Amino acid sequence: MASREDIQRPISLINPKSPLTESYRTLRTNIQFASVAEDTKVVLVTSTAPGEGKTSTSTNLAVVAAAANKKVLLIDADMRKPQVHQRFQVSNLIGLSTLLIKERSLQDCIVSSGAENLYLLTSGPIPPNPAEMLASRAFAELVDVLRSQFDMIVIDSPPVLSVSDTLALSHIADGVLFVVDSQKTHRLHAKRAVQALMQVEARILGVVLNRVKHNKKDSYYYSYYTAGTPVTS
Repeated sequence: MASREDIQRPISLINPKSPLTESYRTLRTNIQFASVAEDTKVVLVTSTAPGEGKTSTSTNLAVVAAAANKKVLLIDADMRKPQVHQRFQVSNLIGLSTLLIKERSLQDCIVSSGAENLYLLTSGPIPPNPAEMLASRAFAELVDVLRSQFDMIVIDSPPVLSVSDTLALSHIADGVLFVVDSQKTHRLHAKRAVQALMQVEARILGVVLNRVKHNKKDSYYYSYYTAGTPVTS
């Protein structure tokens, strides 16, 4: 699975029969298994640092979940470096930031992705205080409202070690997917990020490992989901 966060439409949307898209379906299935023991409606996707594939993971996970006849909302909570609107080629003039300061209504801010059953709440204009917005009671109450309207909510969050936003968001989510780039992520940095999530008692669903070749003849990269896999030193 290519982890470089270049601006492109999700592969699962433009090529639903590709081996790469199938790997996202496997990820979706594993999350469904995790939901058997404990409700996992709100999934937060993060990484250690920028450029490790978290936005690719969150956007493609949302697409394949919607393709399974679930009503899905993808929220761009990476308010400093938002990319979801670019991946789906929609406007970002209004979104989460304008909603939280009550400039626009929820109905105004949730837009269609162009894919059946998949809706977007983009970040909106970059605010001066994203950390405070994401840690606010208003955002927690918003997610509670959205739980009753959607079968699944995927949150694309900032990297763990870059800012404190994700640690605050982890309390709102039912589970966290941690994205690791096998060619880029430093093991000690990954360990620090996981420890930070564990310190705030985040429920870590598993690790998505990017840029791992399936075999020597296959040029595609895959993502693997391993429930409860610790990152060791």
